[in-house]
Parts: sequence; structure tokens; C-alpha cells
Amino acid sequence: MPLLAQALDKDAIRILIILGSVIGFFILVIILAVFTRYFRLWIQSVTTGAGIGIFDLLGMTFRKVNPAVIVRSKIMAVQAGIGDEHGVTSHSLEAHYLAGGNVPLVVRALIAAAKAKLVDLNFKLAAAIDLAGRNVLEAVQTSVNPKVIDCPGRGMGKESLDGVAQNGIQLKVKARVTVRANLRQLIGGATEETIIARVGEGIVSAIGSAKSHLEVLENPDRISKTVLGRRLDAQTAFEIVSIDIADVDVGENIGARLQADQAEADVRVARANAEGRRAMAVAEEQEMIAQIEENRSKLVEAEAEVPKAIAQAFHTNKLGLMDYYRLRNIQADTDMRASIAKVGMSPTGRKTSSTG
Repeated sequence: MPLLAQALDKDAIRILIILGSVIGFFILVIILAVFTRYFRLWIQSVTTGAGIGIFDLLGMTFRKVNPAVIVRSKIMAVQAGIGDEHGVTSHSLEAHYLAGGNVPLVVRALIAAAKAKLVDLNFKLAAAIDLAGRNVLEAVQTSVNPKVIDCPGRGMGKESLDGVAQNGIQLKVKARVTVRANLRQLIGGATEETIIARVGEGIVSAIGSAKSHLEVLENPDRISKTVLGRRLDAQTAFEIVSIDIADVDVGENIGARLQADQAEADVRVARANAEGRRAMAVAEEQEMIAQIEENRSKLVEAEAEVPKAIAQAFHTNKLGLMDYYRLRNIQADTDMRASIAKVGMSPTGRKTSSTG
């Protein structure tokens, strides 16, 4: 029994040694694999002072973060002199990567802002701009090197901005607006289309406030000064540096054309009023004719009552036979005089002399 127990102990020890060797081999293989995979990145981090260890690289893999992107971005920041004071840490870079941001673009934007020494930009603001969908590097470049915007824009389908002075002369203006990016207003600020629309409105208003188009032609810069004084870049992602008038052309005489149109409209109104008065006169004439016919019918009706009255006078002995004949003679004499008067009158109403 003691010999059997010793043999079993030796077999158990041998098995444990084998298992330990196998486990150790696998651990060594895993360590070598990890070391081989991250050795290059770790060496780059160590030699450049990025401060990212081998276990940090391993943790990035478990957190679904691309270690190469983080290491290279941190190396760029460190080599450019941007460190923790600007908020560029490995944890902040990982957080921005996991949020769906473009880490290398943000770091390049921070480097460009730091080298220019004209833009106050930190990692938090740059990351917010990037997550908002704006190109933060382009914004920094526009802030350092101002951008020129044509007004009106090329895609608007208009060749010039048309304004009319108070004397009725149209002016066609082309302008160029120089802007730089306003990083503080880049999130939620209006875009280039708003700048173009506001500048166009300001130019048209400035032309309209001029008493004569000659004032604008003599001093085109009065348009720029008037527009710049209105702070058209408020609540936009840009800051207007200058507004330059590139071209001013004289257009149509809008005032004269409007006066001609107004005169033609007045003529039409007068014709309509005259036609209305003519129609009223015709209607009144027809009413008078109808009234004449009505009076004529009353006259006929009254004349029909005369024989009845004569008969009634004969019947009541108020009218004698001689009186009736005398009345007829007077009526015949009156008719004869009326006939002579009609023959002796010309169509114009004047008397004509008879010959013979």
C-alpha cells in the first residue's frame, strides 16, 4: 500500500507538472501574441512620450476601440506640443472615438489652431463641433485664412443684385463678402446661405435709400459701410471681415416704366368711366322715350274722352249745334296754321323764304 500511494503521488505530480507546463505555454503564447500585436504601437508610444501603456492598448481592444487611431492621434498631439492642458488625453480620445467622432481630424484641427495662435480652441469644443457634423479642420482653416463668398451665389440663378434708387433708376450690383469662421457660433449658427441672403437684402436696401443712382455710382463704398453697420453676421457661423463691391451696372428706368404703366392704367379707368356714363345716358334716353310713349298713350286716352264729353254736353243742352261748328272751325284753323308752320321751317329749325 505505501508503494502504491507513492506511485499515485508521483503520477499526480507528473500530471500537475504537465498541466502547469501546458497552461504556462498557452499563457506565454498569449503574452507573446499580445506583445507582438501591440509591440510596434507601444514602442511608438514610449519613444514619443505619448504615455499609452501595453495594458491600455489591450483595454482598447476590449472596448472596441482601434488602438492604432488613438496612438497615432496622441502622438501627433504630443509632437505638436498639445497635451493634457488642451484636454487631449487617451481617455478623451477613446470617448470621442466611441461617440462616432473623427479623432484624427479633431487632433489636426487642434494642431492647426495651436500653430496659428489666433484661434482659442480646446478639445472639448473641437469634439463638439465634429459631433455636430461640421468639418472642424475646415472651420479652423477658414478662421485663420478668411474665405471669400460671392454675392449673389453661383447656385442662385442670378447674375446680380438688383436695387432701385429713389429716382427710379435700377442698379445691378455684384459683391464679394470676406468671412472668417466663428468657432463659438459654429454649433447652431447659420450657414453661408444666410450670409448671402442678408448681404443681398442689405445691398438692395442701401440702394433704395439713395436719392439718386449717381450717389451710388460716385461712392460704391457707401453700400459696404451701410451693410457692415447692420451686423448681418449675428447668430451665424461666420464673422464678416469686409464687403467689397465688385461691379455696379445701370439697369432700366423702373420709375419711368412704372409711371407709364400707371398712366395706361389711368387711361383704362377713364375709358371705363366714360363707357359707364355713356351707358347711363343711353339708359336714361330709353327711359325718356318710354315716358314719352306713356304720355302719348295718356294723351290718346284723354282725346278719346272728348267725344264722350261733347255728347254729354249735347245731351244736357250745355252745347249747341252752332257752338259745335264754331269749335270745329277753330280746330281746323289751328291745324292749318300748324301745317303752314311745319312747311315754312327748315330741317335746322330756321324759316325758309318762299318764291313765286
